[in-house]
Amino acid sequence: MLQRIQTVYLIISALIIGTLYVWFPTILNEANEVIITKNEPLVLGLIIGSVVLAFISILNFKKRQLQFVLNRLNIILSFVLLGVFVYRSLTLSGETFVSEKGIGVLLPIISIVFLVMANKAIKRDEDLVKSVDRLR
Repeated sequence: MLQRIQTVYLIISALIIGTLYVWFPTILNEANEVIITKNEPLVLGLIIGSVVLAFISILNFKKRQLQFVLNRLNIILSFVLLGVFVYRSLTLSGETFVSEKGIGVLLPIISIVFLVMANKAIKRDEDLVKSVDRLR
């Protein structure tokens, strides 16, 4: 059913990662060389992969175990995206604008929190179905 709470969590997670692509700044160093941009293949692939996995997980609402596995894969993708952001911001020199360094790092963390909450709700549903099957 699409009206379950994990669907709301997954939609919020997909929207957060989607806004990351829209609002992602282009980070430049002192010599105005591009350090990281949203059109970089690694960043773009991780963002699109995370959004697509969230929507695939939403559409697999009848297969709770597959939905659970897809969410875990999405969490791993978000951690990789977070790692790329942290690595790139740590390799920047101290003279780069501080506000541009930290804005993009928060959104994957918030997305991971919503994905974990969705997994907890899926696990609760699975436990409920198993308990009802035992009573039959």
